[in-house]
Amino acid sequence: MKKAFSVLLVFLMIALLIGCKEKEKEEKFTPSLDKEISGELTIAGHYDNFEALEEEFNRFKEYYPNVKLKYEKLDNYNKIIATTLLSDTAPDIYFTQSAWLNSDSYNAVFEKAEDLSDASLKINLSCIRDGLLAKDRYGKTSLVPIYTTTYGMMVNEDIFKKEGLSIPKTYEELVNVSLQLKEKGYANPVMGYNNETTSMLYSLFFPYFCGSIANNAQTIQDLNQMKEGAGEYMRSTLNLISDFMSKNIVNLESCNELANDYNAVIMRFFEGDIPMMFSSVNTVSGTKKRETQSEAFIANPFKYSFHPVPSTQSGGYFLNTISIGFSVNKDSENLDIANEFMRFLVSTSELNAMAQNKRMVTPCKNMALDEVYSSFDEIKEDSIIYMYTLGLADTPDVQVRRAGAQVTNGTMTVDEAIAEFGNFK
Repeated sequence: MKKAFSVLLVFLMIALLIGCKEKEKEEKFTPSLDKEISGELTIAGHYDNFEALEEEFNRFKEYYPNVKLKYEKLDNYNKIIATTLLSDTAPDIYFTQSAWLNSDSYNAVFEKAEDLSDASLKINLSCIRDGLLAKDRYGKTSLVPIYTTTYGMMVNEDIFKKEGLSIPKTYEELVNVSLQLKEKGYANPVMGYNNETTSMLYSLFFPYFCGSIANNAQTIQDLNQMKEGAGEYMRSTLNLISDFMSKNIVNLESCNELANDYNAVIMRFFEGDIPMMFSSVNTVSGTKKRETQSEAFIANPFKYSFHPVPSTQSGGYFLNTISIGFSVNKDSENLDIANEFMRFLVSTSELNAMAQNKRMVTPCKNMALDEVYSSFDEIKEDSIIYMYTLGLADTPDVQVRRAGAQVTNGTMTVDEAIAEFGNFK
């Protein structure tokens, strides 16, 4: 009996190994078109350049050497993509965003999009995190996320090591560490891009706000319908901002000097005297290239990483949203090649490679993150929020951002900002 059980166990292990190998084979791209096929494929977007995509082009050409692929930047992309899709120079694949899905302004953009969930296309959407698979008003999966973003803070780890401090993981720790850093002579313990309509505390308060309304359908409905009194849903968020600003940690004058939330933020952080810089993944994506452009960083390099901003005693949130998606022009003259490229691209290996190349966050379930984002591996499942599944409309979203900026800048009290909900421009 014991011998029989051992034999059975061996067979089960062999079967398991075979199953794993079969799974690996399933994940490997297998060309479905004639390898001698020729044609041109154009992908249009708003990036100035797209080296990560160029690398994917090169890998795709290993299968289809006669296919020409190019990336084209369109000026004023958001404004002209709809009309470009109706022109003789319409791209085969084009950038889209999930925020456009419920906007009438982009109806034409998605009317031109192919349904990428069509089983006949054999695009492996199962590798994408479920909360990122957005559908348009026609019920189509008209875009596939390529890059995703989130909000947090760039941390100068060398400063924390030098001062014998730990990177904060709770709101109380964030406040205490900031105060200690200020006592140690750091004029700006925390910084971030700030102006009249954009709060440098956005990475602190907006994920917190989304966490406060998540799983409450009635609250989200009231906000989306801009019901009278819906501004009250912001109170705990605005109180958080007010509390943090009252600690005299933030130097708004320094924050207001930052010309933009990308290059200016990165280059200021690389000067090496800012312990924590509030920003987004979109900003962090530009750090690798600018390490060699900053004289201060070249002279005195330091280790840095990106972390959630802790807004509660349990920590922070991973508020995940699509940065860019790809849609396929259903009227493309090279539709078979466009679909084949998407079938090649939408895989864990290729999307993870693209994300690491650009230092963005992958949309895949199996997240191979750049080491700068390693802290996000520790985020608990109940602290992950997907903006698409949250369902917050653009109008209340903007109102919360504007209210937060007013309280941050001290131009409104919490009560005044709540009363003004719905009237912010």
